[in-house]
Amino acid sequence: MNEFEVCSPHYEIDGLPLPIFLYNYFSLDIDTNNVFPEHFLRLYPELWGLVTKYFPLRILRQDLFETMITFMCAQGIGMHLIRKQVSMIAETYGERITVTFKGKDIVLHGFPTPERLAAADPFTLSRCTNNNRIRASNIIAASRSIAEGSIDLDSLRNREIPLDELRNTLAQNSGIGYKIADCIALFGLGRFDAFPIDTHVKQYLGTWFNSTTALRSLNPATYLIMDAEARTLLKPEFAGYAGHMLFHCWRKEIKKLRSF
Repeated sequence: MNEFEVCSPHYEIDGLPLPIFLYNYFSLDIDTNNVFPEHFLRLYPELWGLVTKYFPLRILRQDLFETMITFMCAQGIGMHLIRKQVSMIAETYGERITVTFKGKDIVLHGFPTPERLAAADPFTLSRCTNNNRIRASNIIAASRSIAEGSIDLDSLRNREIPLDELRNTLAQNSGIGYKIADCIALFGLGRFDAFPIDTHVKQYLGTWFNSTTALRSLNPATYLIMDAEARTLLKPEFAGYAGHMLFHCWRKEIKKLRSF
């Protein structure tokens, strides 16, 4: 078992004692051995042999606003550019934080508030979004909606909201489609029933599960059909968690990709 050390100047984060915050953040309340349905091993023995090595994978329960903006930066580009964009946004608009670790001062930047990004100049922000002015404008508009109360982040945390209603609410914002909405739900709201579908997911649905829908172009209609198909294959309440394990399994075991 791997161990890591957490250093914090405060005993509480977001009002929670540090051990409880980390337990929740790393989703340690989820037994990943029970994420897949019982019949999965019987129906897909070869796939089961591949995916079980990904059971240690944890989905982080991340900050909702940061998750929203991060995935708005993620459309159609690789991880190295996504990381660069998010880092530049934090360095340009976030709070400068200096922490001391083992006698050395380390400068970090917190993620900016909705109010800070709502007031950003589109041209200046576009320097942080790979010179994509449309993306920068969408981020400003979403941040302004949150800052002004048009989007109530607290209400989105209500787990009684049906997933399709949550998805449609998020997708009303320019720059957020079904996939981005499901990513926000999965990683920012801990909705492990949300099942984001991208090219890799579409490919493994076709190859591993013989989905004929996966052979068609990905559009809102086929997205919803594949989403429904996935819920017949996986536990609906953990479709997104299991899907994320399958996503990494597909990328590494089948596509032989090593970078993220």
